[in-house]
Amino acid sequence: MNHPQLCSRRHFMHAGGFGLGSIALASLLKQDGLLAAPVKPATFGEVTYDLLPKQPPHEAKAKAMISLFMMGGPSQMDLFDPKPMLTKYDGQKFPGEIKYDNLAQASSKVLGSPWKFQKHGQCGMELSELLPHLSKVVDDITLIRSMTSGVNNHAQALYAMNAGRTTAGRPALGSWLTYGLGSETQDLPAYMVLAHPGGLPTFQGEHYTNGWLPALFQGTVIRPTEPRILNLDPPASLAGRPQERQLRLLKAFNQDHLSAHPGELDLQARIASYELAANMQTAAREALDISNEPASIKKLYGVDNPVTRDYGTRCLIARRLVERGVRYVQVLNSGQSWDQHSSLLSTLPKNCAACDQPSAALLMDLEQRGLLDTTVVHWGGEMGRLPVLQNDAGREKWGRDHNTYGFSMWAAGGGLKRGYVHGETDEWSHKAVVDEVHHYDWHATLMHLFGLDHNKLTYQRNGVAASLTDGQGAKVVRELLA
Repeated sequence: MNHPQLCSRRHFMHAGGFGLGSIALASLLKQDGLLAAPVKPATFGEVTYDLLPKQPPHEAKAKAMISLFMMGGPSQMDLFDPKPMLTKYDGQKFPGEIKYDNLAQASSKVLGSPWKFQKHGQCGMELSELLPHLSKVVDDITLIRSMTSGVNNHAQALYAMNAGRTTAGRPALGSWLTYGLGSETQDLPAYMVLAHPGGLPTFQGEHYTNGWLPALFQGTVIRPTEPRILNLDPPASLAGRPQERQLRLLKAFNQDHLSAHPGELDLQARIASYELAANMQTAAREALDISNEPASIKKLYGVDNPVTRDYGTRCLIARRLVERGVRYVQVLNSGQSWDQHSSLLSTLPKNCAACDQPSAALLMDLEQRGLLDTTVVHWGGEMGRLPVLQNDAGREKWGRDHNTYGFSMWAAGGGLKRGYVHGETDEWSHKAVVDEVHHYDWHATLMHLFGLDHNKLTYQRNGVAASLTDGQGAKVVRELLA
């Protein structure tokens, strides 16, 4: 009856006129009984194309991760890494060598931080006055002041921090984690990306690409405004039994095609994506809707304040997603909004005002719900800034150029130490000199927290076992572990 010359799967999909959103209206998972499938142990070194939860080979502290990624490069000496030498030599010639990214606007004048630092918490961690809310939760975070990726360009630094190497086309961290561990929920994508109303960051899809891993492990982008997912509701003519009957027929086509191509795991992955979409119709709408959150929680995140409303809403949604079993969530900024080559004095405070309260609120909320111990929260960008002045054309235009030889980021939860400062840069906050943490060491440490061995979680690519850290001599930074 299903003659390929009369009605192929492609023809059926085209003629049916319904897309992924409307496919989500039929409960294929329920029909297949996949929700009752037992948890399978992870098989490392072999390709597995599903999102069923997998038991890691080692004890895991972390189950989920939220990455608050700040594309552009936050200025570490103005936020996290106080340096009295910068203040002392402000306006004077820098005595060492500097590698500039933008020679046209380069200057050798030292630029001391315009903002004051103060110690906070029982741990005595020093933070800038631009981060008053983070200062209240310093006893919960690990601050790494010695990050490095060693390449002074946004694209290559992003690739390094996000996907392990400075070359494009490799799978992002979230894709590796979902490939290795699957998801605790079969009702939502395992890897979700919360975009900014102003658009995606520079290099867009490179932030959540699956690279050469199967498409099942790519990040799913969620719209920044309502409706956050389009086409969840079917046309009236397809609602109910008509669509259920169409999808049963589509399922039969899929099964016939799969039977004719045994072992074609790519096809299995595509079918699994339809099965995931089936349950998203109700689960996604509920997870992304914060209207029923208590007023106190919305106030905690700053949803009631126009300055923090957007970022606060997305941080709150991120908590709701991991609470429902999503493995990896990215909260992204727009463009390269932290790339302050100029107007540092006006734009850096603006950036901090938008995300400081929501970021701290996320930690508090996860902690009060008992989720912080199993959820890694990361805050940072792909690079930091130089200790010298850029764009010396008047105070209002002052900025800082790129620096990937020593910068800062913070993380919390999921088995990381609390109230801990790791590593040091030199007296200018230029280069990491004590306990340097390479991007691949950070990835190896994260894998360890999730119960994975960064050398053994591999994917066979052109006959070679490729991994996230991929033979760079990565090590687990055990000083960061609780």
